[in-house]
Amino acid sequence: MEAIKTKAYGAKASLIDSLSRLSRMDIERKAPREDEVLIDILYCGVCHSDLHQVRNDWANTIYPCIPGHEIVGRVTQAGSGVTKYKVGDVVGVGCMVDSCGQCTSCTGGDEQYCEGPVSWTATYNGYMKPDGSGYNTFGGYSTSIVVKESFVLRIPDKLDISKAAPIMCAGVTTYSPLRHWNTQPGDKVAVVGIGGLGHMAIQLAKAMGAHVTAITHSEDKRAAAEALGADEVLIESDKKAMEAHQLAFKLILSTIPDKFDINPYVSLLQRDGALVVVGVLGPFKSPTNNMEVAFHRRSVGASIIGSIAETQEVLDFCAEHAIAPEVEMIAMQDINKAFSRMLDNDVKFRFVIDMQSLKDES
Repeated sequence: MEAIKTKAYGAKASLIDSLSRLSRMDIERKAPREDEVLIDILYCGVCHSDLHQVRNDWANTIYPCIPGHEIVGRVTQAGSGVTKYKVGDVVGVGCMVDSCGQCTSCTGGDEQYCEGPVSWTATYNGYMKPDGSGYNTFGGYSTSIVVKESFVLRIPDKLDISKAAPIMCAGVTTYSPLRHWNTQPGDKVAVVGIGGLGHMAIQLAKAMGAHVTAITHSEDKRAAAEALGADEVLIESDKKAMEAHQLAFKLILSTIPDKFDINPYVSLLQRDGALVVVGVLGPFKSPTNNMEVAFHRRSVGASIIGSIAETQEVLDFCAEHAIAPEVEMIAMQDINKAFSRMLDNDVKFRFVIDMQSLKDES
């Protein structure tokens, strides 16, 4: 079976002191096996995780690193055993491309918590738990990808495919905890951080019927949060307003991507309320004050992406409720500028790469 020549952009090594730069690479994809499809990538979202991974912020990056786990494309070839998709179908790929399929999490439909030896396989950067083999996967900053049909998503006809890609990361990462913590109409939900994740969380929680409060450090985000559907906007530095909202929320989703102090938000929870972290993957800036947690039987938890079933659910939910990420379309050749702008918080709210720009590159 002939390999498939593929254009891509990736980082050859970490250059944290001057921001890792992505450059053009040529890679080969293996031809699809019986249960796999070949996808011509049309659009790929740019996630803050891409920046972390390229910079090796989590000390687990395998180079070369070709990011991209918010993929929309068209099936161009299907293996002989594929039944769900056919050539011409518009499909998506999110953060996962495989898992062990045998553990209790996988058989229970929660592949993102795979308990196998290496956990689930990421769309790029290989196994979530590196096994020392150097196994790597290359993501969506490329012109094509081959994926098992069981990890491919159907893009509903009602969605604008040029905007749909971030739903498969930013969308499901916030949808999953909203569903898991049983968000109901009338529930008071707060979203901390109004960026790529937060702007999806506001829209999703609002569509579920919740009373949504956006919490931000910047007054400049007020108008955007209200336009997304927030019922209230709370400025984190306004101590009187924060005190007035103590014991207010059933659920708080923190989408802050970097270290922060969790304690000002814990006191905003109702009795039995939960604060769920979906942004930072590391320690808090200060230890959690467990007195505040215990006195009102509050919970502090975290959630990571979502299952394949939940990813399909959120795509369908967004189509049903006319929800779409707000995106800025960029050319592949502008990815380094986009990364620099992400560091400066200069994006509203998600970059999406038009992959035609890479296909046209000689």
